Amino acid sequence: MNIKNNIINLRRIIPPSCKIVAVSKTHPVEKIREAYDAGHRIFGENRVQELTPKFEALPTDVEWHMIGHMQTNKVKYIVPFISLIHSVDRYNLLEEINKQGAKINRKISCLLQVHIAEEENKFGFSEDEILGLINSGAFSRFDYISVYGLMGLATFTDNMEQVRKEFKGLHVFFDRVKSMALPANVVMDELSMGMSGDYHIALEEGSTMVRIGSAIFGERH
Repeated sequence: MNIKNNIINLRRIIPPSCKIVAVSKTHPVEKIREAYDAGHRIFGENRVQELTPKFEALPTDVEWHMIGHMQTNKVKYIVPFISLIHSVDRYNLLEEINKQGAKINRKISCLLQVHIAEEENKFGFSEDEILGLINSGAFSRFDYISVYGLMGLATFTDNMEQVRKEFKGLHVFFDRVKSMALPANVVMDELSMGMSGDYHIALEEGSTMVRIGSAIFGERH
């Protein structure tokens, strides 16, 4: 598994306008260091207890993204350094991120996770919930949160037409939100969708950020 070559090959396929988040969950620091030495800087982790020791072990110019479902009691451990939380999937998580950001006077960058999959075990706001939050003025209470866009996880299936339909629907919703009168701390710049198995489709459907693990690091153990 040549991590450097994998990154070079991906950069040939993925346009510069789309950020590659190298999903390093379960992979050791040595593998992340290989990707770092190849010039990569954006890494995504699913679990806080795995992320914090990696943050401490690696250079300070790494841009860490939290991409997994978060428990509110874990937020305080990552707010001092996290670059972007993709997986903000419920209101009480927004409240906790804002509370912890206030404690250290740091604005936390977030994406709102939208439930687009057919599986019930996937997390996320419904479209109506997000529209309700924007229209209600709720975001004006969050002085320590900046929302930069949306994130979605497609259904885990071999049916790529289903995946395309879900990505397409999320992009339509993204454009709809973008056209609204938004609060000062909400902009629609980033659309995080697509992983190793479906990033080609995500790119075609307008993704600005793909989360790629096995195509860079190989299969997880």
